[in-house]
Amino acid sequence: MSQLFDQLKEKVTMQNKSVVFPEGTDERILTAASQLSAAGILTPILIGDNTSIKQKAEELGVDISSCKLMDPKNFPEFDLMVETFVDRRKGKATEEDARKILLDANYFGTMLVYLNQADGLVSGATSSTADTVRPALQIIKTKEGIKKTSGVFVMVRDDEKYVFADCAINITPEAQDLAEIAVESAVTAELFDVDPRIAMLSFSTKGSAKSAETDKVTEALQIAKEKNPSLVIDGEFQFDAAIVPSVAEKKAPDSVLNGDANTFIFPSLEAGNIGYKIAQRLGGYEAVGPVLQGLNKPVNDLSRGCSADDVFKLALITAAQAE
Repeated sequence: MSQLFDQLKEKVTMQNKSVVFPEGTDERILTAASQLSAAGILTPILIGDNTSIKQKAEELGVDISSCKLMDPKNFPEFDLMVETFVDRRKGKATEEDARKILLDANYFGTMLVYLNQADGLVSGATSSTADTVRPALQIIKTKEGIKKTSGVFVMVRDDEKYVFADCAINITPEAQDLAEIAVESAVTAELFDVDPRIAMLSFSTKGSAKSAETDKVTEALQIAKEKNPSLVIDGEFQFDAAIVPSVAEKKAPDSVLNGDANTFIFPSLEAGNIGYKIAQRLGGYEAVGPVLQGLNKPVNDLSRGCSADDVFKLALITAAQAE
């Protein structure tokens, strides 16, 4: 695990990246921010009342002198932000609405990213996933050709790395959704120095069973190939046929994967969430994530049970995504 994040540090350090933390008075956020800024890895932007942030940092004994502090109530470009937000929402918010909404730290922080005053955002230490993701979907929005964001986990054990998706967002993805998840997961895999070899998972391998569920996966495979013909991707696969060469030789002898997949697209959130937790708890893999993908700029969601180390790592990932 340390090797993985050492590689991310090398990518990010000295690139002058900045990451917004809307929960500026949280102990874990302040601890991680002080470490990130002291090491020269990136510039944390802490959102909230400046006096309260400084007082909390002093109580904790952490140095935030190299961090930026921003208070929505005293932001000199607030009028411009309001105007931009109203335009971005295309009639769904009045100026009066915007002035109230942008006092919310998550909305304010997301607008900083949209206005190129920050490279990414990390929230969720005290906020819900919805409170973190909703502003991103409304303001930053998804990339062209991508309708939905998705969440991946990078599963790490010693020198092994695998990408599992979607394990966090989409409950019952359609074929188009699965294709988008596959394409974006390839990008995420490369971020973590994984050369993506993508398996579209199912309970069937190459037609061994026939149902609406397996048809959805095979349709997704074709869409993904059309979206990015350079992908090394195949399906539908049972997990063993995707990762065990001897099984692949019997079940899918003509596949480009040859039982050597490293990026796995699950057919539903139920399957993905169960799958990554089994690998984590029984297989001894550490789960890094969820990492949100598909957005125009990086926004990532912490668990409310996170540690300062979790904040530090997710900030690294966010800054690396901004590359």
